[in-house]
Amino acid sequence: MKRSKKFSLLALLAAIMVFTAACGSGEPAKGEGKGGNEKAELEGSVVIDGSGTVYPFMAKMAENYMTNEQEGVSVEVSRAGTSAGFKKFLVKDGTDFNNASREIKDEEKTEAEKLGIEAHEMKVALDGLTFVVNKDNDWADDLTQQEIVDIFLAEKDKKKWSDVRSDFPDEPIKTYGPNENHGTYEFMFEKILEEKALPEKINLQQDYSTLVDLVSKDKNAIAFFGYGYYASNKDKVNAVNVDFGKGPVEPKVETIAEDGDYAPFTRPVFTYLNKGMAKEKPQVLDYAIYTMNNSQEVAKETGFAPLPDEDVKATVEALEGLK
Repeated sequence: MKRSKKFSLLALLAAIMVFTAACGSGEPAKGEGKGGNEKAELEGSVVIDGSGTVYPFMAKMAENYMTNEQEGVSVEVSRAGTSAGFKKFLVKDGTDFNNASREIKDEEKTEAEKLGIEAHEMKVALDGLTFVVNKDNDWADDLTQQEIVDIFLAEKDKKKWSDVRSDFPDEPIKTYGPNENHGTYEFMFEKILEEKALPEKINLQQDYSTLVDLVSKDKNAIAFFGYGYYASNKDKVNAVNVDFGKGPVEPKVETIAEDGDYAPFTRPVFTYLNKGMAKEKPQVLDYAIYTMNNSQEVAKETGFAPLPDEDVKATVEALEGLK
């Protein structure tokens, strides 16, 4: 009798285990939506070019999407620069997205209209223009906003470090930055220097990696680019803290915000979606929505300040409306 009861109990436990497994844990498996709904498996390509500043963010996003979301989709991310990227975006059968560290210009909007391209703006994160110096530079830990402007314009005879402050070395300042293909150059020219032309002596480069290498080898160098790129090269260069009038502010995710202490040098960064491509290629729209839904997490991972929740929600709702 005892043996029979023991057998019945074991059978009951086995039945419960089978029922539980059949019901599942409540968590959707890969390829399923919330509530267990199967998500369509997509395939094809998504082609992205543009800003070198936005590149680390978008490259990480693409990696996550192909690994965790849609293994059958190939997301190709390049970094020609914002302006050069728009030239690839604003052509027949151009790129699906253009990353940009500035807003689209009026003349680019006009070109889009001529071609019948609807460029849908997606703000993805916030970035801080960061000024970096050589690791052996032990004097320019902080500079005022005006001193930075004077250095890059070589105004008021600010050609040597000692011209900036008398206790700085009597050595020539070497200035570096990204070239005209980049939205970062345009932000510096338009917003920081108030459209005053950079002198010919500044060394402008296409690749940010080249800028990092040049500064790391030149004790008297100073360069500018986005915070995200500095964050991934902290072992090679130092960031300058900037005094906007209330004491030096360190560029970091916590200060780079529209109302943060680093706000004068803060800017939004974008990607622009070709709405026509989104309608023709379901993977393109799916990637756009995935990007916004995961933008805050990836921003923090790649050296950007995340957008507020309400901004992300509004953009996702607009993209969902394209379905």
